[in-house]
Amino acid sequence: MDHLDALENESIFIIREAYRKFHKIGMLWSVGKDSTTLLWLVRKAFFGRVPFPVIYIDTGLHFKEMYEFRDWCVKKWNLNLIISKNYEEAEKLGIGPKDKLKCCTIRKTEALKKTIEEHKFDALLLGIRRDEHGVRAKERVFSPRNKDFYWDYKNQPPELWDQFKTQKESEQHIRVHPLLHWTELDIWKYIKREKLPVNPLYFAKNGKRYRSLGCMPCTKPIDSNAKTVDEIIEEIKTSKIAERSGRAQDKEEAHAMQKLRALGYM
Repeated sequence: MDHLDALENESIFIIREAYRKFHKIGMLWSVGKDSTTLLWLVRKAFFGRVPFPVIYIDTGLHFKEMYEFRDWCVKKWNLNLIISKNYEEAEKLGIGPKDKLKCCTIRKTEALKKTIEEHKFDALLLGIRRDEHGVRAKERVFSPRNKDFYWDYKNQPPELWDQFKTQKESEQHIRVHPLLHWTELDIWKYIKREKLPVNPLYFAKNGKRYRSLGCMPCTKPIDSNAKTVDEIIEEIKTSKIAERSGRAQDKEEAHAMQKLRALGYM
């Protein structure tokens, strides 16, 4: 068994454990490389099908390539898609990307709150990784959120020898992170091995490409000539640039992401 096989097996175990333990489960899908890899792993875990809804949080500010890729995958893989949105409320209140904390909260977190309340989800799968951001390194595989979505990052359950805390308390929901132990390089090597579909925004055009996908006003490309998965892998091996360097919310004050995640941000 090689490194990618070991990663895959652990993730599939986590996915199946979550499906077994929780009554109503869904998966957050941003159409980026990580969540699409997670979607592929879910399909592997359940023999080619996704037995629960896939949730796309539409902020109203995404690239057209993201919507196109989403619709292509939904059709190809016969996904049960839920589009979660609250951007009409943000626009009515005049809240936009200039106030990143409020914008992310109302367009993403509040949209997700409404979706959880409507569909009664008690657990959500997410494709985040520990190496992606310092705050995400504090996460657990099974991470509780209270009824107000608050994440108590100072009081996380221990996870020793793959013993996960899967019980939730009243009005909580659990965030499940099957990719927490992967790295960005692992993801791209797995994409290559499995021949996964890739959003075209990741490939260089006119000397620029996106390394992390988000809303148009808050996501900037990096300098790059990598036009294939192989070239992206080689680029990452030597890059000194942080993966999320193009994401505006990561450039705010030191604890901005921690504030966002404590409030329920993905």
